[in-house]
Amino acid sequence: FARHGYNGTTTKSVAAAAAISEALLFKHFPSKAALYAEILSDECEADPALMELLEREPSTATLVEVIRGMVEHFLHIADGPDQEEAQRLRLMATSHLDDGEFARLLYAKIETLIGAVFVASLERAVAAGDARPCTGDPLNLFWFAHHSLMTAALTRLPATPCLAYGKANDLERQLCEFLL
Repeated sequence: FARHGYNGTTTKSVAAAAAISEALLFKHFPSKAALYAEILSDECEADPALMELLEREPSTATLVEVIRGMVEHFLHIADGPDQEEAQRLRLMATSHLDDGEFARLLYAKIETLIGAVFVASLERAVAAGDARPCTGDPLNLFWFAHHSLMTAALTRLPATPCLAYGKANDLERQLCEFLL
């Protein structure tokens, strides 16, 4: 995947690189999208800063840091030197427009990794009087933030951004204010 991107990688080439049969690969991963989603999930779990954040006690401060980290992550996708994250964002957008398989798999991984920390931190922020109680599923607030940021990041992917938000530092602060 690193060498050829998602579309240029076949399950046959992955199996060959791992010195296993394609059948064995499919025994563990029902599709190429499932394999790729698992790789991305493992990368997230290997990020020491994210793991440190997710191990914090749920609180208003943790909620703010989760949002700030999401904002920072999405705003810097277009700035990455290898464009690997930009390719992943494009893949997510394409998945939404196609069969949605990759997006559903990745959303499930993200929810498993971050969802409980977000919800617990939001509950603590409400209990502390730092946030208003929400109606409906509190996890939806996480997804609203995620999708808002994903869309903002998509506008910055082309060489000439689709929308000029202004200075990156100002945008980062404004997005945090809006989401919180």
